[in-house]
This record gives sequence, structure tokens and C-alpha cells, in this order.
Amino acid sequence: MVETIQWTNEGVVMIDQTKLPHVVTYVTCRDYKEVAEAIRSMVIRGAPAIGVAASMGVAIGFAHFDGGDFRAHLDTVCETLARTRPTAVNLFWAIDRMKKLAIGMEGRPLAEVQAALVAEAQRVYEEDIAINRQIGAHGGPLVPDGKHVLTHCNAGALATAGYGTALGVIRAAVEAGKKIAVFADETRPFLQGARLTAWELQQDGIETTLITDNMAGHFLKAGKIGCVVVGADRIARNGDVANKIGTYSVAVLAKENGVPFYVAAPISTLDLTLASGDLIPIEERAGAEVTHLFGVHVAPEGIGVANPAFDVTPNRYVTGIITEKGVARAPYEVSLAGLAGE
Repeated sequence: MVETIQWTNEGVVMIDQTKLPHVVTYVTCRDYKEVAEAIRSMVIRGAPAIGVAASMGVAIGFAHFDGGDFRAHLDTVCETLARTRPTAVNLFWAIDRMKKLAIGMEGRPLAEVQAALVAEAQRVYEEDIAINRQIGAHGGPLVPDGKHVLTHCNAGALATAGYGTALGVIRAAVEAGKKIAVFADETRPFLQGARLTAWELQQDGIETTLITDNMAGHFLKAGKIGCVVVGADRIARNGDVANKIGTYSVAVLAKENGVPFYVAAPISTLDLTLASGDLIPIEERAGAEVTHLFGVHVAPEGIGVANPAFDVTPNRYVTGIITEKGVARAPYEVSLAGLAGE
């Protein structure tokens, strides 16, 4: 399975997802600013993977720290990383986790702090893979045998430290012996489904059919799809889900056609401080992602562009939220709080 990100003596090494599927190449980030730029430019993407990258970013931010104002340096590192992607809550969860550890060790020998931060970042990485396996164990039984699964965007090994959330559910179902195939939405405008999900599943030998985003309704209505499984970047207390733009449309179409719509995400993706999805910040990305396709200008010069990277699916369209602790169902205010240990 693909290695998304790893800590090495040379720096934080991550596969360059902007080059896939045609070129498999790796980027080495040697300081926290390079990690931040890799997150911002989507060299690495997917909420859990962003969280892992952020934890490693904090660790490498102290790897070359030679003294001075400890707290000021910590704030600079954390704020630089936090400014990269506003919607994925795992980013802030990981930064807060690392920051609390660093503050708790303030005044200790610098080498001790550095070692502890590296160890914590590696724990975040290892925990993510284990969590994804648990999500798959809870979600695999929900996938109907002998049917297609529809997924949108990429929530696989590339979006995590390994195995995946939504694709982890699919992988677990296949490992359990179910005969399933996948419809992968292309996911405009960044084409994560076409470039990443299709590539991942092809590597695994899982039968996959690539479709354009506006074909999903056709196949849902035709009865070919047994369920929809997607990832998430932030989930509000009431079960509203922020995920890649276009997810809301798929959820509405699934509901209209009586197809279960599942969200697979770790507990760290929950933001129980937000009462509803109306409060989730939505990242607006550069218009060139819409007007250009692989560097080719495909739209009229000077045309106005809107490019929100995410949308919010209201909880009434969500059949269940699959986490490492179990599957939450409506009423989500109760079930999510219970799974989060509140």
C-alpha cells in the first residue's frame, strides 16, 4: 500500500499528490515552513493526513531550534501551520496536541523536548493507521455484498497515514470476502477521484469505474449502487458534515433514491464545539483550479470564478457516521457525544 507520509532523518517525506497518477515522486520537507507549504498546495491532502503532517511539522519546527524564546517560537510554528487549510479540523487537533506537549515540557533540556515531539508525531502517525483499520472493521459490514459502492473525492491511504477512512471501509469489505466494485466520482475541480482514488483502488486490484460528478444521479437511480461512503474534513455536533465540494449533491441524490449514505471519519474529525455545519469555515481556493485543466486555460478570459473547496451535508441526509469507536446514527447530538466520551 502507498506510503503517504513518513518521518526520516532527512525530514518529513511525503508523496507528491499533485503529480499522481502519472508520476510517483516524493517531496522532502526539511523545516516547518516547507511542511506548511506542502499542506497549503495540496502536495499532501485529506483531513487525517493533514493532521499527521501538522504534527510532524511541529516536531521538525523544533528539530533545528537552537534556543531563544521557546514560547514565541512555538507560537510561530503552530500559527504558520494553522493558516494553511481552514476547514480540516484534524489540522488544529494535531497542532493543539503537539502544542500542549511542548508547553508541558517548557524549561526541560531542549534535546529532551525535541525527542518527545518526534515521538509524539510518530504516535499520531501510528494511531491514525490503527484508527483507520478500526473504522474499516465497523464499516465493512455495512457495505452490501454484490453491489457497487459510490465514493466522492479521495479518503484512502493517500488521505491518511495509511489504509484510509472511506476506502478503508471498502478495503475491509473486500478483505471480508464481499464481491463489490466501486464507482469513483472524478471530483472536480482538483480531480482527486480521477487521479487518486482510481489509482489507489487500481493498485489494490479492486474493480473500479471512474465517472464524472454529474453521472452519480444516473447510477443511483439505476439501482446499481448499494451504498455511498465518503470521508469528512469536519463534523459538527449535530452531525452536519463538511467534505469535498459535491458531497452534498451526492447525499441528496442518495436520499432521493433510497441509498444509504455513510461518512467514515476518525473521532478527531468531530468538532463538538460547533452546534451545526453552518458554523464550519469553508476554504475558498484559487480560481485557476476551475479555469485551467492541467495548465490549459479552458474558460473564457476574465470570467468570474467561485471555488469553494468544501460543502456541508445536513445531517438528515447522513445514514450513519462510521468512527473507530463505532457507528453514530441520529440523533447525532447524542450518539456523537457518546462516541467522543462526553
